[in-house]
Amino acid sequence: MRSDATTARRPVRIGNSSGFLGDRPEAAREMVEGGPIDVLTGDYLAELTMLILWKARQKDPDAGYAKTVLGQLEQVLGTCLDRGIKIVNNAGGLNPSGLAGQFTALAERLGLHPKIAYVTGDDLLPRIDELMAAGHPLAHVDTGQPLAHADGKPVTANAYLGGWGITTALHAGADIVICPRVTDASLVTGPAAWWHGWQRHDLDQLAGALAAGHVIECGPQATGGNYSHLHEVTDRRYPGFPIAEIASDGTSVITKHEDTGGLVSVGTVTAQLLYEIAEPAYLNPDVVAHFDTVTLEQQGPHRVRISGTRGTPPPETLKVCVNFLGGYRNTMTLVLTGLDIEEKAAWAQDELFAVLGGRDQFDDVDVRLLRFDRPDAPSNEQATAHLRITVKDRDPRKVGRRFSNATMELALGGYAGFHTTTPPSTESSYGVYWPTLVPAGEVSHVVVLPDGTRVGVPATVAEAHAADQPLRRIEPQTPPSTSVSERLIEAPLGRICAARSGDKGGNANVGLWTRDEAGYRWLRDHLTPDRLRELLPEAKDLEIRRYELPNLHALNFVIAGLLGEGVASSTRPDPQAKGLGEYVRSRLVPMPQDLLDGGTP
Repeated sequence: MRSDATTARRPVRIGNSSGFLGDRPEAAREMVEGGPIDVLTGDYLAELTMLILWKARQKDPDAGYAKTVLGQLEQVLGTCLDRGIKIVNNAGGLNPSGLAGQFTALAERLGLHPKIAYVTGDDLLPRIDELMAAGHPLAHVDTGQPLAHADGKPVTANAYLGGWGITTALHAGADIVICPRVTDASLVTGPAAWWHGWQRHDLDQLAGALAAGHVIECGPQATGGNYSHLHEVTDRRYPGFPIAEIASDGTSVITKHEDTGGLVSVGTVTAQLLYEIAEPAYLNPDVVAHFDTVTLEQQGPHRVRISGTRGTPPPETLKVCVNFLGGYRNTMTLVLTGLDIEEKAAWAQDELFAVLGGRDQFDDVDVRLLRFDRPDAPSNEQATAHLRITVKDRDPRKVGRRFSNATMELALGGYAGFHTTTPPSTESSYGVYWPTLVPAGEVSHVVVLPDGTRVGVPATVAEAHAADQPLRRIEPQTPPSTSVSERLIEAPLGRICAARSGDKGGNANVGLWTRDEAGYRWLRDHLTPDRLRELLPEAKDLEIRRYELPNLHALNFVIAGLLGEGVASSTRPDPQAKGLGEYVRSRLVPMPQDLLDGGTP
């Protein structure tokens, strides 16, 4: 706690205990009991999560928050109060006041008396018509289409709030701060600003905290989880959740508790810095953090220092996540075995859609032939391929059991060896993600303090500091073609670099980085957007934007539209592009023999 000047000057230790709704139940207890921390955070929200919480609220109007947080924090609430550990999370989702009430009831049952605050004001759904009437088109960020022209009616619309509401609540003495749709990193920037007494003009400090917050927001992804260089993670126990030790100047050290699994290295931190970003100028409501200015240094075992992060004023707009109910979908997967795979797949499609009365009756049909088979396979399973058929329509009757039952009519009258991976299934609803922007001044960011007082939190506007620190935008780069060494060998790209990939709405990002400058120079010169298209055939007609982060020896690519209308609607087997980076690493490319001889595994 901030009890005196000496305490206030030391770094604040902020530990993460959740990276998504459904994360490790024991993480909060392990974080609190594993060693000293000052703040316990938990990140529960994503674009898809907002739709999940909306569906829950249709069944129970008092729902809409991440219920799992109650069980997690029941284990540690008393300890946190005894030790002065603040609890900050975004588990409030669509109903932060409802979760505050649940925490109050939980505390009473445990005989505890925490001071609980919550943040609100992100929900713009009741104001959609008002905002459009005021001249705000709420256009789709990627397509430019105004919201008024969208097909359907929004069911959620939530602005991404910053961290100053959290700061205000902590200054007022709150023990628990429950947030709705704040940016993930705000769960760290808000407490860091409270601890160190930062002001809105402390842009470099805020940017440093934002970088640290981005690193720890996804839990063990920063401590060896989902890490390309598997051989580096020698402790294969479940990774310990990450801790950010943030100093008063905004520098930080990423670490984890002693005697926990996983790894904290320059590589694991680089991986998470590149996760789900676009340009290196990382926009947030309180500051723009320039990730191309970040420097990483291994300070000791499982300790990586983040320094040098520059900040500039935030944009005048806030991002808004709008979700629609797009309609209904169903998927059946047919198994094809042995010879004549492509002929069998064509026959199955023709026969199935003839039984159904044609493809054109559906709003959308997606058919993918997934080849796992090999000639003269040593086992039955290794001789199989999957024909994955997805249908979508606004009429649930078209894509329900009518569709899946029709596939079973091929069982005795179709291709040889017919069987499916699942029994016939019913339809499920799917959502469409619509990212847009709204002027920050249009959003009423409010914090409700433990005594019930409602305090407005003003937006940080760019003009306040633009004269001193102009906003720097990073444009995509395409390097000129360069001559390559004659000593080339064809090898997987992953022999040179690691990767981390993910979703940004309907776009996918792939970050790739090397261990050293020599590898980076080759990667920078070789991997152009056109060459990436060659490695990703499904992106051949899509826009690819490339950004350079030389301090990290990294490139980041944004593949526009690869995920369609977002994860809830995507028909890709990997709808969030989690495996996309590892696929790119597996592709064979000609690379200099010298780099491979240099020991890059």
